[in-house]
Amino acid sequence: MISDQPYNAIVFGASGGIGAAIADRLRQDDRCRTLIALSRSEDGIDLTREDSVAAAAQRTTEKGASFDLIFNAAGALEIDGVGPEKAMREIDPDVMARAFATNAVGGAVFLKHFLPLLARDRRAVFATLSARVGSIGDNALGGWMSYRASKAALNQIVRCASIEAGRANKQSVVIALHPGTIETRLTRKYAKGRYTASPQDAAKNLLSVCASRTPADTGGFFDYAGKEISW
Repeated sequence: MISDQPYNAIVFGASGGIGAAIADRLRQDDRCRTLIALSRSEDGIDLTREDSVAAAAQRTTEKGASFDLIFNAAGALEIDGVGPEKAMREIDPDVMARAFATNAVGGAVFLKHFLPLLARDRRAVFATLSARVGSIGDNALGGWMSYRASKAALNQIVRCASIEAGRANKQSVVIALHPGTIETRLTRKYAKGRYTASPQDAAKNLLSVCASRTPADTGGFFDYAGKEISW
């Protein structure tokens, strides 16, 4: 799974499709001795409210473990029911700001408070869900400006965090991951005939990528098959 040795894990976004599947898969692994599954719906953690993230990190710290895997599966594609823009004329500054507040600023706040919980004396992985559409180099279609830009910003934040984590632990791996198009209620209408994987398949694939990355990969952006994605 993640390691041949016993390990401790945190999954945030554990009430969503991918996050729930990742948490379930970790529960089935006998080597996972501690799993802390966190979510907004169950734990009141709101990425747009730093106090709630800080309080959750403090509660986790009080349990006394250091963690070998921290996985942030939270994020927002639709904002208050508003889907991705198809053209520049559709940009709503308030919607864009809320997309950044959750996907970019929220991701940064989560890293700020949970990255210190990553183990410092052994290999440890911090993974954050991003999206291929956040790649500037891979963008040949345009559209989806708020979502694309917020995920591109998140990728830069992950890159910065990887450098900082490496100073504390040279064995750390901090990465952004693209899960593919996953069959969930929220994403179904955007699949447009493309292949979609189940959340269970996504969990298997993403945890396999986490298990196979080395410190040489830290700061990278990878898809569900472990292939590096251009920035």
